[in-house]
Amino acid sequence: MDLIIVESPSKAKTISKYLKGKYRVDASGGHVRDLPEKRLGVDIKNNFEPTYVVNADKKAVIARLQEEAAKAKNVYLATDPDREGEAISWHLKDVLQLPEGKSHRIEFNEISPAAVEHALQNPREINYGLVDAQQARRVLDRLVGYKLSPLLCKRIHSGLSAGRVQSVALRLIVDREREIRAFVPEEYWNIHAELQDKPKNNAPFRALLGEKKGKKYLPASAEENEAVRAELAQNPYIVDDVKKTVARSRAPAPFTTSTLQQDASNKFGMTSPDVMLVAQHLYEGMDTEAEGHIALVTYIRTDSVRVSAEAQAKARAFIAEKFGPDYVPAKPNVYASKKGAQDAHECIRPIDLRRSPESLKGSLDKRHYNVYKLIYDRFLASQMSEALYDSVQLKIKNGDYGFKASGRALKFAGYTAAYQESKKEDDEESGKLLPLLQKGEELDLIRLLSEQKFTKPPQRYTDASLVKAMEDKGIGRPSTYASIISVLTRRKYVTKEGKYMVPTEVAFEITDLLVKYFTDIMDVGFTARMEDMLDGIEEGGDWHKIIAGFYPPFAEKLLFASNDGDEMTDILCEKCGHPMIRKNGRYGKFLACSNYPACSNIKSEGVEISATKCPKCGANMVVKSGRYGKFLACPNYPECDATLPFEREVSKEKCPKCGELMIYRKGRNGRYLSCPKCGQSQPISELAGTCPVCGAPTRRMKSKAGKIFYSCTKYPQCKFMSWDMPTGEKCPRCGKYLVKKGKQIKCSSCNYAIDVPEKEETEEGKE
Repeated sequence: MDLIIVESPSKAKTISKYLKGKYRVDASGGHVRDLPEKRLGVDIKNNFEPTYVVNADKKAVIARLQEEAAKAKNVYLATDPDREGEAISWHLKDVLQLPEGKSHRIEFNEISPAAVEHALQNPREINYGLVDAQQARRVLDRLVGYKLSPLLCKRIHSGLSAGRVQSVALRLIVDREREIRAFVPEEYWNIHAELQDKPKNNAPFRALLGEKKGKKYLPASAEENEAVRAELAQNPYIVDDVKKTVARSRAPAPFTTSTLQQDASNKFGMTSPDVMLVAQHLYEGMDTEAEGHIALVTYIRTDSVRVSAEAQAKARAFIAEKFGPDYVPAKPNVYASKKGAQDAHECIRPIDLRRSPESLKGSLDKRHYNVYKLIYDRFLASQMSEALYDSVQLKIKNGDYGFKASGRALKFAGYTAAYQESKKEDDEESGKLLPLLQKGEELDLIRLLSEQKFTKPPQRYTDASLVKAMEDKGIGRPSTYASIISVLTRRKYVTKEGKYMVPTEVAFEITDLLVKYFTDIMDVGFTARMEDMLDGIEEGGDWHKIIAGFYPPFAEKLLFASNDGDEMTDILCEKCGHPMIRKNGRYGKFLACSNYPACSNIKSEGVEISATKCPKCGANMVVKSGRYGKFLACPNYPECDATLPFEREVSKEKCPKCGELMIYRKGRNGRYLSCPKCGQSQPISELAGTCPVCGAPTRRMKSKAGKIFYSCTKYPQCKFMSWDMPTGEKCPRCGKYLVKKGKQIKCSSCNYAIDVPEKEETEEGKE
């Protein structure tokens, strides 16, 4: 049995159903190999050749496909009909080691029984022009992303990324935000005159003041508004001109990827990634109550508005049957695709117009229903007749001032019977027709309305308007719009206020840094020209030459950006004696040895030398900053890696275990002493008295219960302990040790006691 390989399991399920078991259909899950994740994967010195590795999560998939391919007589690679799909087929052929004559490339613009059967009857070879075009984009984007991202991490902070198109899109958002912040609103006043013909045969209508002495004019202040109103009150309102026309509105073109995202965003508030996810489901196939698993729309990544002759003929017949012959234009509607569009694809349209959105309402959730209905209605409308409107435009004079009024009424619905376009905010024409007045006719003023207004800044970008801007400026391609918006949102370069995109502060930093050092990459015109050059590779251009022309100047700018601000100093490296270089880092300036890579010594500029000695090597420790604040570190790192807390003081007491000087620390129960070498800890003590066992000093300590006691400083070798301070003397009566208690010296065993001498008592009092 022959094998057909597609990308997704859903697509495989749809095709398998259509072919009724005649073929084995399996899915690769998209790309089976790609450039490595954790390294560049592009050999800059060897003509920019990419290195591909098998994706870790695809090894089992490849093993399964290899086993199936070995059993099949023919293997048909049926990935999507675009550059990305062509590259996936090429990777599959190479990874599965499919021999010539056994593997065949097939493509179809829609997943329908007829389209799939036609593709199987007309296989072709892999189009290496498309493969090279995809490789060129992949390599170029990898070079830009993997080289610029570390620069951002170094100069701003870690975790940032840049991209060839992503960063230009971010610049559009940042530049728009700066326009908004710099915008100074200007006051103006709208003056509406509500008028009616004197016989009062017609309903009142409104006219808007727009001219003074034949030039555009609006009052700019409250005082000016009052002055104009006073002048208007002195003169009559006379009809100056009347225009009656039949206005025609042509049907909009069917959807491309861009216009679908825009319309779904405007009408349903969906994000571009959400729109594309839903559209992908409709393209690959969904479960329906009536027909089971079927595909509903044609390929959804396209910038073409072309409609096949067969689809157009079926649409015209359907329209005539449903709406009547008047709704079918005399000649089929043909739309011009934008310059540079890949016209090999069709527009986005329903596969079968008999599958109306209403018939599928029980099978589709709200999002899938809304997007399918949008695609269905828009395509149907695109093949219908023009809408006709009776339109009337009036010009009215009052002294030096001119007013305008316009209105229209629907005369023939045409395409609007199937699809309504989003209304524009500045569309002032109402759905009512104005009265037909005579030139020179005087009108009655019912009332004069004034409204204070202020000019508004440009609007922030929405998903829809950003997609439109990218398309209009020629940056990115249909398949990239949604992913670009997704990255900007996921990395928190933009946040959403309602449907509007607001750049975060880091977005300004990224944009400013890249614009400063990479003016070409961040230039919209340069990016658009690069897109055209990459598109041209499909026709047989050498992609290596395009990358070779781009990379050297880019590498020079990258080197300059990385070292900009470096400064040679007269500070000598303490390790090798070479001068140190002052550099800029993500945490500020630092010093690095000019003898790198032979010497990799670095240190903070203006390093603070501590009086604390390193517990391991004895060098004076230096103050450094880390994640949790300042700390002390040995200057001889990495040979010596000792560190100490910055705030701690070194005590005079030595550790009873290892003999190292102990340091003061803070704990839950207050301050205590700790050894930096062996970890021995003990309460803070003061030297007081003499051990009667070994003659060493004793220390005054506090127990957990807060009671004072005295212990030998030679602990644990000497485990002497007393609740009272030992004097080091023996009792003359019994020979036990004496202690000082209050103003007396007493025996620790018998009742021997004498008063403390006056001088000694005074010293104890000071203590």
